[in-house]
Amino acid sequence: MKGIFSVLVENKAGALSKTAGLFARRGFNIDSLAVGETDDRDISSMTIISTGDERIMEQIEKQLNKKIDVIKVRRFAENKCVTRELLMLKVTYTNVTRSDIMEICNITGAHIADLSPKSMVIELTAKTSKIDRFIKLMQPFGIIEMARTGALAVQRDSNE
Repeated sequence: MKGIFSVLVENKAGALSKTAGLFARRGFNIDSLAVGETDDRDISSMTIISTGDERIMEQIEKQLNKKIDVIKVRRFAENKCVTRELLMLKVTYTNVTRSDIMEICNITGAHIADLSPKSMVIELTAKTSKIDRFIKLMQPFGIIEMARTGALAVQRDSNE
């Protein structure tokens, strides 16, 4: 089972390392981690995804709530939130393969972020599973470099 946690923390030095340290000390794995400021510069938002049984997820939630710099912890059910991840992928291309790559981008909703004479940087924001499939589609063209964020999550309206 996947645990998706939205954690609001004080935006100060050490908050990320303390949270990551909590996971390491307890032997919990972080599958995905994304951190950024909120509309309040004094507060950062962390989206943490971990895998384990219900007991592990409850333990993670309790341990996060004990942290002094943690303001709020919310645990989302996978079907009750919207998750997205960002991929930036640099691939090589030739005159022959360029149109194939661009067609795949058009079909999948990916965008060309930068184009140079021999390579292009492609950007895709999607669910993790779609990003994984897109990477497989791009492998035959020659991936030069790849960067992807951790997943971000926002809870759906409760009346849906």
